Amino acid sequence: MRKHRFRNSYVTSAISVSLVLCLIGLESILLLSADSLITRMRENITLTAVLTSDADSTQCARLESILKAGDRCSAYKYVSAEEALEEHIRLLGEDPAKFLGYNPLSASYEIHPTDTYSAPDSLALLASDLEALPYVSEVIYPRDLADLMSSNVHEFSYILLAVALALLLISMVLIVNTIRLQIYAKRFLINTMTLVGATSWVTRRPFVLRNMGMGLIAGIVALTILGAVVYYVEFRMGMLLFPLTGQNIAFIAVVVLCSGLLITLIASLIATGRYIRMDNNSLYEI
Repeated sequence: MRKHRFRNSYVTSAISVSLVLCLIGLESILLLSADSLITRMRENITLTAVLTSDADSTQCARLESILKAGDRCSAYKYVSAEEALEEHIRLLGEDPAKFLGYNPLSASYEIHPTDTYSAPDSLALLASDLEALPYVSEVIYPRDLADLMSSNVHEFSYILLAVALALLLISMVLIVNTIRLQIYAKRFLINTMTLVGATSWVTRRPFVLRNMGMGLIAGIVALTILGAVVYYVEFRMGMLLFPLTGQNIAFIAVVVLCSGLLITLIASLIATGRYIRMDNNSLYEI
């Protein structure tokens, strides 16, 4: 009967810890999703390098080699004068070539900076370097939008970090209370072991190892649940949370498993230490 009750308590604690570790995993997914969103927003800033009217294919090839050589450009696209005219007609519904007799638009390159070089200062430096080329007449990019995005990204990062820390603290408290309630049922056994001369570590060791094992199992269960959620959201609903790279998956797995092991270790040490220091009379007053 006692074994059955202990198993039920162990399973209940494992389920509770699994759900809390799911919360920690969701925090990790939230951080990765926010980082991916910020990166995409920064890399979607477009610098338009307008070429001079006499720019030839050799100069275009030279510009492309410059864009490929550095790490400031994530992607670029050549837009011919004819394509620029078609886009102008599509957006404004007017053909300036009809009443001017020639195409007034020039060929250009649409350049997307990398996330590292998307700050306003870096964009201004990139635009200045491109404008220094003799076959580039001007570089156009949304300066006000870049400044606004940079300031908002910093504020959003601080808010997101504060939310993540708050959720992590709540998760730790929940796991500590769960394990504390489980060890509470064994407080008389802990007191007996202390009375017969067992050292602090000998008394704590079985509880620490058992709960860390539970934390490992709960972490695996939590990762399974999170994997199912991510699969459903990204592949069934078509919503991209974050890039499913090996590095990101490993990050989530390490965070969840290490959190399960570390928090159960700390909780076990704290809970057992409390009952080791209690006298006999205090055990009945809890």
